[in-house]
Amino acid sequence: MRTQHAIRVAAPGDLPRIFAIEKASFGKDAYDCKLFAHLMRRCGGLFLVAERKRGVCGYMVTCIRGGQERTRAELVSVAIDPAQRGTGAASALLESTLRRLRRRRVGRLNLVVRAGNHAAVALYEKFGFRRLRRVPGYYEDGADGIAMARPITER
Repeated sequence: MRTQHAIRVAAPGDLPRIFAIEKASFGKDAYDCKLFAHLMRRCGGLFLVAERKRGVCGYMVTCIRGGQERTRAELVSVAIDPAQRGTGAASALLESTLRRLRRRRVGRLNLVVRAGNHAAVALYEKFGFRRLRRVPGYYEDGADGIAMARPITER
């Protein structure tokens, strides 16, 4: 059974919890807390957190690219507290992100996902993302990525 999540824009006070989720999810490959502070300033209203009764249980960061035209966005990072996976938090975050991008008239959302992360690939495919290509050695540990994309606005 899926549980309801409140989705909201991340605030500076969320950074310690976001970093804890990042560390629990990615270990030594976790992004630095300073990078999250930078992304919060740069990506603003598209740095989202999912909350349940016990607080923040996941985050998703998306940044708009394309200069003045703002034609595309990139999903930069997403992580869900390992104890909260399977509750629908990632889907809720992705749904909210897509709505926000649609309101901003962004045309396309791009991402790269670890080739071995089958659960994430399945989630993105469920939301209409298409595999574009394999990206050899994309990750610092040499693992391949899969570039994926989906249109946002109706043409």
